[in-house]
Amino acid sequence: MSDGIIRVEGTDRVFHRNRVLAVLLIPLAMSLMAVSSINVALPTIELGLGATSSDLQWVLAGYALTFGVALIPAGRVGDVLGRGSVFIAGVTVFTLASLACGLAASPAQLNIARFVQGVGAGLFGPPTIGMIQQYFTGLARAKAFALFGVAVSASVAVAPVLAGAIIQLIGPENGWRATFFLNVPIGLLGVGLALAWFPFSQERAARARRRLRRDTPPEAPLRRVDLDPVGGLLAAAGVLALMWPFLTREGGLSWLFVPAGSVVLALWVWWERRYKAAGRQPMVDLALFDHRSFTFGTAVSAAMFLGFTSVFAVLAIHLQSGLGASALATGLVGLPNAVVSAWASWWAGRHALTRGRRLVVLGLLAMIAAMLLSALVVLLVATRGWSFWWLALTLSLAGWGVGVIGSSNQTLTMEDIPGHAGGTAGGVKQTAERIGTAVGTAVVTAVFFAVAATHGSDRGFVLAYLVIATFLTVALLLALIDQRRARMGGSPIPAT
Repeated sequence: MSDGIIRVEGTDRVFHRNRVLAVLLIPLAMSLMAVSSINVALPTIELGLGATSSDLQWVLAGYALTFGVALIPAGRVGDVLGRGSVFIAGVTVFTLASLACGLAASPAQLNIARFVQGVGAGLFGPPTIGMIQQYFTGLARAKAFALFGVAVSASVAVAPVLAGAIIQLIGPENGWRATFFLNVPIGLLGVGLALAWFPFSQERAARARRRLRRDTPPEAPLRRVDLDPVGGLLAAAGVLALMWPFLTREGGLSWLFVPAGSVVLALWVWWERRYKAAGRQPMVDLALFDHRSFTFGTAVSAAMFLGFTSVFAVLAIHLQSGLGASALATGLVGLPNAVVSAWASWWAGRHALTRGRRLVVLGLLAMIAAMLLSALVVLLVATRGWSFWWLALTLSLAGWGVGVIGSSNQTLTMEDIPGHAGGTAGGVKQTAERIGTAVGTAVVTAVFFAVAATHGSDRGFVLAYLVIATFLTVALLLALIDQRRARMGGSPIPAT
């Protein structure tokens, strides 16, 4: 391996891993832009399609549900059949679904297309992490994950402003359609470059080797690919049941899905252990959790997503509904956060292997401080007439925390995971994050609306941010335990 050039085993062919990374980041940016821009487009979707509040809720919830359900199966299928192929399939599905979203003639058509769009995003998410894990090692991998973080921050920053500009240029009735059409050329570019630059010959060779029995001669019959469909269905059903009441907000008997989902996931764990004990290949080899770095990293990330993903939702509601600020002003308040986050992610990538756990702790401390300072600013805005623009400063501190955690924790979480399981591990981690996002957003926004209805938007904001700080404190405690474990020369968790 030299200058990012890797030779395909058993052939004279080579490929450039930096080109592979560039291709991986293009659809990543596209999917994140689609997520962060939809909030800006929702009011114009209501106008253009005559959508109800329930329709708009499903525009968000439908995508999140199918995205979360697809992650673990996509990671496993990519690890077995080839990550590049699954990646291209996911980007293609996402691109075609984006086109269908833009052409939708009714809220029902839009929501069906959003369901499919979520499946596409879920398909190419785990292979992105898996291919970085496979083709990069050491400091190069840390830098690759740092660029991953930069792409996340930059996409989240640019998308709302770009969507707002497009809607203003074209008009509110049809401008939202263009925000979906924008994904089409980006997706086509990603598919085209992937077909040109991905090492498909290496994937074919790996599939051929995997299908041969290791304990028999080369002329032995080929093995059937084992994808563990029962394990996949159980995992998908459990995740769907856990997320359903938090995303749909239907209340009532829908909350019975939570204990039901917990039972299904427990059944899934039992099945995966039994499947492996029988000499088969489970959907998720639970030996992944024997690695403390993966277990703690996933837990820290899930707890962080439990809190921080609702920060800007509460901010937008308070500024626009509570203080009468414009959508543009709301976007600009959060812009420094994204810029600082992108820089911090790149900076932390160079130190993730040597100071990663310390950076995760410092990042969480910065985020907790930012939540408390933001709550203080809102109180001073309400009582002393301060400008809400001070929030740009406090949220920039949070952006630094998000950047260093995203880069460092991603690197540390995948540090001990073998390359052949990178996609599955990435799918498990992303699923934990999606569940954290669903639960946290539901809890935090419910607190905000309940308090705001009786005590005003400013009090709702303060209490919501205190809840977020509490969730982040849980993540901090987990990070401190992991740091202590590493200092004591922690070893993998004993296999059960």
